[in-house]
Amino acid sequence: MSTYRTVKIDGLDISYREAGSPLSPTILLLHGFPTSSHMFRNLIPALADQFHLVAPDYPGFGNSSMPTVEEFEYTFDNLASVMEKFIEAKGLKKYSLYVMDYGAPIGYRIAAKHPEKVEALIVQNGNAYEEGLREFWEPLKAYWQNRTSENADKLRQFLTLDATKWQYTHGVRNIEAISPDNWNIDQALLDRPGNSDIQLALFYSYASNLPLYPQWQEYFRKYQPPTLVVWGKNDYIFPADGAYPYKRDLKDIEFHLLNTGHFALEEDGDIISQLITNFINAHVSKHSQKYLRS
Repeated sequence: MSTYRTVKIDGLDISYREAGSPLSPTILLLHGFPTSSHMFRNLIPALADQFHLVAPDYPGFGNSSMPTVEEFEYTFDNLASVMEKFIEAKGLKKYSLYVMDYGAPIGYRIAAKHPEKVEALIVQNGNAYEEGLREFWEPLKAYWQNRTSENADKLRQFLTLDATKWQYTHGVRNIEAISPDNWNIDQALLDRPGNSDIQLALFYSYASNLPLYPQWQEYFRKYQPPTLVVWGKNDYIFPADGAYPYKRDLKDIEFHLLNTGHFALEEDGDIISQLITNFINAHVSKHSQKYLRS
């Protein structure tokens, strides 16, 4: 059974889903844009009999606090800092990291800072290489170079219902298999007063991730975390071009390109859950997390 809890981090209410025994290997699930821990709603119960699952919502997302851009600086550095403090508050000593979309730059900041805590990586359409930023990113790159209201307005199209629905349906095999609840729930949260300013701030902050790619790649090469890649190969935002380079730096890698889109869990959740089960059981000792939690 999943539980829905909140912990106070720097005065913010950070909402999270949790399931499974804390004595089992922990998987920390870091969501993408424009969703929340809701994207893991089916994966969590599928894995909870063998693993400990923890899925937080970032500030400004899901059910966590949404301070304004005047009250909180929405940068990937700050989101990673809040998540790092969340990990400490939860007493997670070791964990596997599931990173997707925004979860990748957040998770890799944490992993590079605390490599001893990360037992494995699960990468689902999460970028760490320049090859992964193609046509979709052109208007964002223009915004990074010139933060004008005109360039910002071009990005507001990414915050519309049509764009949110497109993220879930583009590249899938069967649109009728994708629940409309996804884009309706996400859009309701995007449409909250002030949230568009938050998302534009993070669009701009995404530029701060690129200079860190070499650092993250060095983390991969130096620490060689066992890595499972489960990538929706039809994703226009993070195409498969960004998946292949992981093979350059990681030796212990299991690599799967799935015939689906950006939110691969929606169409191939059963496949991904089985791959995760086999992977974690093979690479992460079930005894490694039987520690006392503070």
